[in-house]
This record gives sequence, structure tokens and C-alpha cells, in this order.
Amino acid sequence: MSSPTAAALIGNSRRDALVAQLSCTTTDTATVIAPFSGQPLHELPQSSIQDVQDAAATARLAQEAWKAAGFAHRRRVLLRAHDLLLERREELLDLLQTESGKTRGQAFEEIFQAASVTRYYALSARRVLATKRRRAGIPLLMTTRVSYSPKQLVGVVTPWNYPIALGTMDAVPALAAGSAVIQKIDNQGSLAMLATREAYLDAGVPAAVWPIVAGPRDTVGNAIIDSCDYLCFTGSTPTGTRVGERAAGRLIGASLELGGKNPLIVLGDANPAQAAEDAVYACFASMGQLCVSIERIYVHESIAEEFTREFAARVSALNQTAALDYSGDVGSLTSAAQLERVQAHVDDAIAHGATVLTGGVARPEIGPYFFAPTVLTDVTAAMQCFANETFGPVVAIATVATDTEAIDRANDTEFGLNASIFSGSVAHARRLADRLHAGSVNINEGYRGSFSSVDAPMGGMKKSGLGRRNGPEGILRFAQARTVSQSNGILQLPRTGAEFAVMAGLMVTLLSVLKALRRR
Repeated sequence: MSSPTAAALIGNSRRDALVAQLSCTTTDTATVIAPFSGQPLHELPQSSIQDVQDAAATARLAQEAWKAAGFAHRRRVLLRAHDLLLERREELLDLLQTESGKTRGQAFEEIFQAASVTRYYALSARRVLATKRRRAGIPLLMTTRVSYSPKQLVGVVTPWNYPIALGTMDAVPALAAGSAVIQKIDNQGSLAMLATREAYLDAGVPAAVWPIVAGPRDTVGNAIIDSCDYLCFTGSTPTGTRVGERAAGRLIGASLELGGKNPLIVLGDANPAQAAEDAVYACFASMGQLCVSIERIYVHESIAEEFTREFAARVSALNQTAALDYSGDVGSLTSAAQLERVQAHVDDAIAHGATVLTGGVARPEIGPYFFAPTVLTDVTAAMQCFANETFGPVVAIATVATDTEAIDRANDTEFGLNASIFSGSVAHARRLADRLHAGSVNINEGYRGSFSSVDAPMGGMKKSGLGRRNGPEGILRFAQARTVSQSNGILQLPRTGAEFAVMAGLMVTLLSVLKALRRR
């Protein structure tokens, strides 16, 4: 199926209206390719460093009024945006599919996530950021409260693979806190994210409070870091490391969601057929181009043969298509670079002795970047795909003899983003979950349990990143905590040596009493 041009998909005037949202004064453009066809989709204007600086300065001015508008106003605006996202979902789904190559069902996950996170922060921001009383150092004599003020300008650098979901998961809590946001979108997901932002603007978010730019990482991306007060970045570990170093050089905070080599453990008490059916989606949603998708499976030897047979059969039966409807199980890789990386990992594995149970080949008869979902066994440390993130539709199955071996092999990685355990006993799985070195663990599900839990923090351990998005943690990163303590005038605290001589005994007694009462 041929992928439409942007003009055929939404019309020239609609495309131009979306692109007009960009903060851009240059004549430079970049060609965006439609993954389903490999043909040019549209030309996207590219911002300059000066565009970033100008947008940042304007956003800082606009933020004062946005903050002063208060939580109740921002709540109304964000709840209206929630509704507009759902009303406009069909256009958003068309744009997501056409720019990313994913199926419509997997594109719908992004709309669901964006609406969920918007509703969550609209309703929880005031409570999380409310001034709260804390225990004073000297009870009765002092009173202590903690208040929060929003960081003025938050930078958000959004990747191509989940532009709407990941874009809103960072931008929305910042807006709910009262911050302004300057966002760099990836060229490949530009129209989808611009159409998403438009819904928030139509709901009442001032355009100046949320400028969007596009352009090269080394210029526009660095300018974002140099212009903001806090940075959110999602991408590869090497790039994220450089981003973190640049942010640290300015003494600003950063949340970095980086790479993963995510394991799935199938315990001996699992139903092998059911586990195989559920594991397929965990590995091949969005063609594995998702930071939390599964690339390694460790299955107990007692059920390994049946699980592997069922798993390979279900992967072979997946319907791979470019249709802009719900008929597809898996879609296309997003770019030529992605296809090259996946093919290189598979070719290298085969050359070093891996066995291909299914897949392992490109599918140009469907489209230029299609690659068959691939299941490997006999993968060794000599292969590129053993420890390095493939970020594509390739999974390796290995057999283990014990739970401890499964945990040890799952943890034997420099990454620690997501992990999964399939078991017939939730209690058994929970005990093992506590031993996994990962920021999120899903039981009898691949990633969607934790990914959709917007009230719970999401992030990585080890080289999978720093900081957390979602939950109270996801909005507190955009707030400055301020502690205010006051003397209640009941008793003057000692100031001179003579006064300390009188009061020291009383203060020691106070400490002993507080301990006896188990008071913090």
C-alpha cells in the first residue's frame, strides 16, 4: 500500500497550519519520509539557534501570567485538552501511522497515554504542589512549611518513536505546575506532535507558553539545553549522556530516559501457551521501536520447548501491513537507518551461529522499511544483539534451569529500564520482581502495566537514565521546593553561651522524649 503525501492525507492548507506553529524564521527545510512508502511526505522548516533563544525569551515572559492564572484555571484548560485529544483522535492516528509506520492499534496507545496523563495532572497538580506542613526541628517552638514554585522554563526533547505519548508525558506536568515549555520535536513525528499541541492551544494554553522548534540535535538541541531551567530528554544512552553533561555544566536538573535491553522471564509455573501469546506483543509492538519493549526472553527449561514453539508460531502468524486501519498486528520500521541497524544485528547473529526460528528477513514486497518479526535462539556474547539494544523487531530466547539463573541473566546488562515476569503465581513473581535491577517490572504483561500507570514513576536504573516521569515525581521535578520556618514566640532559643548553658539540658531531654514517643 502506498503511503499518502501530507497533502493527500490532510490537505496542503491543514499541513501549512500545523507547520506554522513552529518557531522558525529560516528558509531551511528537512525532508520527512513516509515509512510505508519510502517517499517524501513533506518538507519541514528547521529552526535556528536564534529561533530557540527568541522563543525561550518570549516563553519566560508568558510564563508569569500562566503561573498567576492558578491551578483551577490550568485544570479547566487541561481537562478541555483531554476532550479535544479524544475528539480529534482519528486525524492524530492517521498522522502517527503515516509518520511512524506503526499500526493503528499501537498508535492508539499514544492517544490513550496522552489523554491519561493530561487528566491525571489536571486533577492532581494542586494537591501535589500544595504548601504542606512539616515537622519542625523543635516542636511547639517552631512551625515549618514547604511550598513549591514552578521552574520558569522547561526544555523537552522528544524522539520520533512515540512523539505524542512521550511529548505529553513531559510537557503536560510542566504546564500543570505553571511552567512554560520549549519543546524540540523530531522531524519524523512533527505533524503528529504539532496537531497534539494545537489541541492544547485550542483548549486555552497560550501559544507563547509552549513554543515548538525543530532542527539538528547539535545546534537546536543544544540551544534548548542552554535556554531552559530543567531538561527532559528521551533517546539513546550515548546522546543522553552528552545531554546530561551539558545540563550539569549549567547546574540545571535533567530527567533522561535512555536505552534498554529489556528482559522477560517465563517461570516454570507459567502457562506456556498463554505466556507465548502475551509475550508477542511485549516484543513487537511498534516493531520493537520502544524503549521499554522486550528484547530478551529467559524461559524455564521445564516449559521451554512448548513456550518456544507456541511463541514462534504466533510471531509467524502476525499480520504485517501498511493499512491505515485496525487490521494490522505489526507495521513498518520508521526509517532506512532503523532497517539497516536491524538487518545488521540479525546478519551478525546468523554469521556467529544463531538460529532463526522465524523472520530474519526484510519484506520489501510490503514496503521499503518492513522487516519480518524475528525470533532467535543460540544467541551468544559474540553477537551484537546479545548486549546491545537493537530497537527493532528482534528477540532472543534462552533457556534457564532456575529462578536465580533467570534473575542473574536478566540483570547482567548495563541497562535497567523495564523487565517482565510471567508466572502462574503473582506472589512468586512479586518476590522475584524485587530482585530485578529495573525501574519498572511488569507481571504477566510486557510493558503496558507500568507504562500506562501515570500515577506511578517511570524511569531507568544504571545506563537507562536519570530521574522519573509520571506520578507525583513527574511534576515535582519541575518545582522548586522552598522551606519556610517561623518562631512561634513561646520560648526564645539560646543565643549566648550562658543561654546555651541553661537550655542544653532541656534540649537533650526533648530529644530523649521525642525518641521515646517515636516522633520523627
